[in-house]
Order: sequence, then structure tokens, then C-alpha cells
Amino acid sequence: MSRVAGARLVAYDTIRAVHESDAYANLLLPTSIARAGLSSADAALATELTYGTLRRQGTYDAVIAVASDRGIAEIHPGVLDALRLGVHQLLSTRVASHAAVNESVELARTAGGRGAAGFANAVLRRVSRDTPGDWMTRIAEGARSDDEKLGLLFSHPVWVVRALRRALAAEGRAEELEALLTADNAAPRVTMIALPGLAEIPDDARRTPFSPYGFRLGGGDPDAIIRGSGGRVRVQDEGSQLAALALSRAEPVREGERWLDLCAGPGGKTALLAAEALAYGAQLEANEISPSRAGLVRNALAGVPLDVPVSEQDGRLRAEEAPNTYDRILVDAPCTGLGALRRRPEARWRKAPGDVPELSERQRELLGAAVGALKPGGIVVYVTCSPHLAETAGVVAEIRREWGAAVEELSARDVVTGLSDSDPALAPQADGSGRAQLWPHRHNTDAMSISLLRRV
Repeated sequence: MSRVAGARLVAYDTIRAVHESDAYANLLLPTSIARAGLSSADAALATELTYGTLRRQGTYDAVIAVASDRGIAEIHPGVLDALRLGVHQLLSTRVASHAAVNESVELARTAGGRGAAGFANAVLRRVSRDTPGDWMTRIAEGARSDDEKLGLLFSHPVWVVRALRRALAAEGRAEELEALLTADNAAPRVTMIALPGLAEIPDDARRTPFSPYGFRLGGGDPDAIIRGSGGRVRVQDEGSQLAALALSRAEPVREGERWLDLCAGPGGKTALLAAEALAYGAQLEANEISPSRAGLVRNALAGVPLDVPVSEQDGRLRAEEAPNTYDRILVDAPCTGLGALRRRPEARWRKAPGDVPELSERQRELLGAAVGALKPGGIVVYVTCSPHLAETAGVVAEIRREWGAAVEELSARDVVTGLSDSDPALAPQADGSGRAQLWPHRHNTDAMSISLLRRV
């Protein structure tokens, strides 16, 4: 098998697993690359093909529907994924058209036989006859509304487009919607952290503008640095770093404080909190309901010389069993993941508007239980990797109503700004809250929402 064919096959198999088995590309792809023995160049190609196809899936489906003159649902799923991969190469890469068409046709043949190969060949050759601009014009003309046009051109479900617009409008920045949608479809730069007190940022690295412990490499192999650090240097989005530091730096730490990471998986924030707890003489406990993710938390903690017990319970029960116990609690709640679409592009296709009420209710229950587990004067940081107002401002507002004068909100914006060397220009929220909202297009981070509450 040729080098390029190997990369395409890995990409195709990963995309099929995402659609067929609800696999996560960011977890499966590295394993598949290693198993296939791809070179670094092949691995980069497989990564670009996989993530590029998943990010632009909505746009490519619209193109395929026009070029094939049939509905997407009428196409064999395995053949459809071969077409998506082929269209991505034709419209968004410099891959030679003949190579993109021929190998995608072979993938379709494997999935659906000779007839499927002929069908794929006809569709892809039809796509290759026009420019990417022509295709964007054509699918935009078929949109039934301005929001649907944005969804088709920027490959986001319409409900996500509307949710992101509302979140931006809460800051008076609705006009930035297209910039945000564009950023969601760009490959994120790898951001790393040197755990405070345990590792140093390399001299030749570029420090991140907001987190004091984040950096980006100018070149070289990050895996080699990670392996050589014994777990004290790791990949972590700058927004994730700021979310954990917002808790540990909200106010000075008193020695002997008890901290809890309530929804700890996969453990990046836990490791940073552990390093902070070690430095300030605090105790940290972690909890993760999923046994497999709890294992990831333990692995993440391996580089920090601090005993951090990891329990495996529903976070609501874990907090309710420990009333008036903790000085600081991190609630990194399960959410739609709409803030991490650069890194987990399939999330936009897996969630629906009907998922939000159930998630926001679970978020409210987790945050409410965490407030009850705080000592008087204790602080909870509520974090979601989603800017959706129902998962962010709405949840905090409900908790404030529920607890009344027993809870006060602190300014997460002031805390995050105080951590940063550069001014993140965090906009005030329309509801008057102190919530800090980070954005891919503004801060080059995930769209992380950070709120701080103190139990009075």
C-alpha cells in the first residue's frame, strides 16, 4: 500500500468509527496511526483528512446532495463517508484530483461494491469540475434562511449557530459570529503546560498570553518532551488551565485547605490543581463517575508527588455525602462541548437542542450539591466547555436564586485577568454576572465559561 493510501485508509476508518460506533476521533486516531506504523508525514496527512472532513461535514453533505441529486440519507453510510473524504480533498486540500477521486472510489467499492464505486466516481468527478467558490455559492443559494446559509457555509447545525449568536450577543459581540464559526473550523495549535513548581517552560518555547504556565513549541516533538517530563509537562488547552487556576488563585490559600475536583475526568485540571495544592499546602481529592475516565485521572496525577484519592461516584451523591467540608471545589460539568469544536468536531453533529435541558438540569444539580459541600466562605468554580447560555449563565442564575443570600458571586473575569500577562479583554455579561467567557476567535482557546461562587 502506498504512503498516501495508508493515510487515507486510517482517516476513513476513523471517520467510519466516529459515525458507526460513536468513537471519539481525538482518542481513536492516535492509536490507529500508531497501529498502521505511519511516518510523521503520513500521520499529519491522516490527521488533516480526518479532522478536516469531520469539521466540514455539513458543508460537504450539502455539496454531495447537489452533485448526486439525492438525499444524504439515501446513500450507504460507508459510501457516504468515502464521498465526504473525497470532497474534502477536492475542495479544501492541495491533493491531486485524480488521487482524491481514485482512492475515494476504491473506499466506496470496499464499502458498497461495484455499483457504489461507479456512483462515487460520478459524484466526485462532478464535484471536481467546479471550484470551491462555485460550490459554496451553489449551496448558499439553496438555503432557506440566513441561519441555514451560515450553517451550510460554516458547517454548523442551525441550532448551534443560533446558540453561539446568543452567547456572543450577551457580550454585545453578535457581529463576531462568522469569526467564531471560522475559528471552530481551524485546527487548534498545540498548547502545553509546565506544572507549577514541578517543571519549567523550555527556553525556546513561546509562552501563552494568559496562563502563566502555558507555552507552545516552535518546533520539535512534543511527545518527547512529555515523556521525558514524567507527566509534569503535558498538553492542555490554555482555557482549561485558566479554569483550574481561577479556583486556586481566587484568593490566597490557607495551609491545610481541603479541595475537591468533583467531575475530574480526564484529569488535566486535576493535575494542575494537585500541583497548586502541593505548592500551597492544601489537600486535594478527586471524583469521576466513569471508571475508565477515573483511570485517566490517576494517570494524569502520576507526575505530581501528592496523594490524591480518586473516588468513582455520581458527583451529586459524592458532594451530598460531604456537607460543609471543602474550602474549594471545581465543578467541570458534563456539557454539550460546543466550546471545543476545534478539537472534537464530531460533537456538533452528536448533540441536539433536546439534549440541552437534561444537561443543564444535571449541571444545576452538580453545582447545587457542590455549594452544599462547601464550608462557609468556601469557593466553587463552575466550568463548562460550552458558551451556551442555558449551560452557563442560566445554571448559575438558578443556583443563585435557589441559595439566595447564602451564595455570592465573585468576579471570575477579574481573577482570570489578574492571572494574565496580556489583557484578555473579557467582556461584561448582559446579566451583570462576573462570568468569564473565553473564545476560540478571540483568545485562541476553547470557548470555556468560568464562574466563581462563594458560600456565605
